Amino acid sequence: MKQVDASRLADEASFTRFHGVVLFWCAMAIIFDGYDLAVAGIALPSIMKEMGVDATQAGFMVSSALFGMMFGNVAFGTVSDRVGRRGVIVVCIALFSVCTAAAGLTSDPVSFSALRFLAGLGMGGVMPNVIAQMSEYAPLRMRSTLITVMFSGYSVGGMLAAVTGKGLIESYGWQSVFIAAGTPVILLPLIWKQMPESMAFLLKTGRTAELQRILSRIAPQHVFNPDDEFVLSATPRQHDAPLRTLFAEGRGFSTLMFWATCFMSLFMVYALNSWLVKLMATAGYSLGSALTFVLVLNIGATVGAIGGGWLADRLHIKVVLVLMFVVASMSIALLGSQMPTWALYVLVGLAGACTIGTQTLSCAYCGQFYPAACRGTGLGLMLGVGRAGGILSPIVIGAVIGMSLPLAQNFLVIALPAVIAAVTISLVNHGRSTLAVAQR
Repeated sequence: MKQVDASRLADEASFTRFHGVVLFWCAMAIIFDGYDLAVAGIALPSIMKEMGVDATQAGFMVSSALFGMMFGNVAFGTVSDRVGRRGVIVVCIALFSVCTAAAGLTSDPVSFSALRFLAGLGMGGVMPNVIAQMSEYAPLRMRSTLITVMFSGYSVGGMLAAVTGKGLIESYGWQSVFIAAGTPVILLPLIWKQMPESMAFLLKTGRTAELQRILSRIAPQHVFNPDDEFVLSATPRQHDAPLRTLFAEGRGFSTLMFWATCFMSLFMVYALNSWLVKLMATAGYSLGSALTFVLVLNIGATVGAIGGGWLADRLHIKVVLVLMFVVASMSIALLGSQMPTWALYVLVGLAGACTIGTQTLSCAYCGQFYPAACRGTGLGLMLGVGRAGGILSPIVIGAVIGMSLPLAQNFLVIALPAVIAAVTISLVNHGRSTLAVAQR
């Protein structure tokens, strides 16, 4: 009998067609998720006009999905460690696709908000599971890059929502872009067939033959024997208590630091997404120019996510994160200063790269910090706690703007969380991570 370390085989593998399939479907799940998250904002003016709601009611209608995402992050991240990751991903895609499409058939704000909350559960549930999936299967030397490439699908989904909205809303009404969100349901059988199950779950449930077939695709050069015994390196002792494992073996303080970092990061992300147009309009820019800043913000986010992942695979991931948060604080703080428009575009691009892009990289780091058996739980709880920052952010920044402070002070308030995040992520004990174990 020979012992085979499945985690090490995955870590040391070359990129194969198998990895391409996992990356493709995880990225598609993120694109679907990004579309569903962005579509409410794209259609909001038409919804407000047709349903006769004011800005306060509209804000609650939009926030209902964010509340759902907070609960979905925690619930589905934890559930996947117990019942398997593939099924949870499929269920989550079905949930947010069907509920978003159904929201397009409503005619009152209460029904709309209820369905958006349910859609948010699915949107929040997909995120930790696809990160955990890529973290488990991606080769170590390019893991951060693949995770951040996958996560750039959020920007693609947002752009797709904008293009779809421009083409459909004027001709067919706001309902059309919501109904279009149901399209991914037809792909679910293919996702179920081609998406592999978590190695940790297969080992836990004794499905070793299926695990061996997957490993044969990951490392085709490896010769397996019928009596091989499969193990996972850094498997926690508490197999049935993934939540407890987050605080075991010296990981407790780092878990809290990941939560604090995600809270601050999502506070900045939603502050910029919610108020950048308004703040730039206050600075004297036309609506068209202000919307261009949002486009530059998302382009910067895509570049930052992929570029940050590339750097993290070559340098220390924690160092890259600290530096990116520092750049975020400086670029956002300077947005309130008088300077040429091209310079502001550069600063907004840097802000997007080092807020939205850095949030993506933080997820990649968290996904590599915990053992595979509790990875979904770790990511889900981090994102669930962090989502509270995203929910509070539009309210807090709105109150600050209502105080009629100088423009520069508004941006200083948005920049402050980046400084705090740089400190909290620097306090993570990297030596306790599975990434550090794999790199030894």
